[in-house]
Amino acid sequence: MNRATYNNQDIGFYYNSTQNHYEKWWGLNKSQALHYGIWDKHTQNFHKALENTNNIMIHLAGISSSDKVLDAGCGVGGAAIYLNKYSNARVTGIILSEKQLTTARSLAEENGVADKVKFELQDYTETSFENESFDVIWACESVCHASDKNNFLKEAERLLTSGGRLIVCDFFKTSENQIDKNDWVKKWCDTWAVTDLASTEAFQNGLQQLQFNNITVHDYTDKIEKSAKRMYYAWMLGIVPSELYNLFHPKVSRFAKNHYKCGRYQYKALKADLWKYQIFTAIKP
Repeated sequence: MNRATYNNQDIGFYYNSTQNHYEKWWGLNKSQALHYGIWDKHTQNFHKALENTNNIMIHLAGISSSDKVLDAGCGVGGAAIYLNKYSNARVTGIILSEKQLTTARSLAEENGVADKVKFELQDYTETSFENESFDVIWACESVCHASDKNNFLKEAERLLTSGGRLIVCDFFKTSENQIDKNDWVKKWCDTWAVTDLASTEAFQNGLQQLQFNNITVHDYTDKIEKSAKRMYYAWMLGIVPSELYNLFHPKVSRFAKNHYKCGRYQYKALKADLWKYQIFTAIKP
């Protein structure tokens, strides 16, 4: 099965055309989060699981009020606003989707943090910021979209101050040359405008080649299974209405048309042990 390559326009178009899906199936209007929720025995509901992801990342990155943070691939701005309220850090969020940018700026105004949380339309592999502009670079389920993950890492290294921290929460292939006879990962990636996932080993090697220190990998795969299962159930519930909608709306966008299928593909790939949900941390020398 040939692998498609997705560019910035494709990624922006994907999020522009599927934001309403996240609002309906992922509670986006309440949580302002597009990411998976991390569950533990104390987690009461899905909204709290989504908050857990933010809290865990804040803790692992050691974010404080003195930090300047870049949220690389900020979605609708929920995490950026949350970590400012939690830590009082100044945050800049960048994104490729015009629709998400508009939503993020509106949410910052509504939450009274527009003076401390800014949003811009930029590519996180080639930004306009000066060298050493940030103390922390935060990327939650966004680096997967980079066709070449090393381009993101090189830009992160350029933008971080000496001693600055990188935190990346994302999906990683279990091994570099794994056998995926049903192409579950490939099919899943195509529904999300993702060219390919990096393996844990390849991503770690990229950090080492750039001489990042104190590289750690935290595995939360078992803690996101409830979130993956929620998406799987959404696929089952969405089959009939989605196909009927596609039938009567033949001009629906290519991503919106097949978006509901991601719930099946990501869960099948997870149960086949083809991907892990991991959080990387690293420090620039």
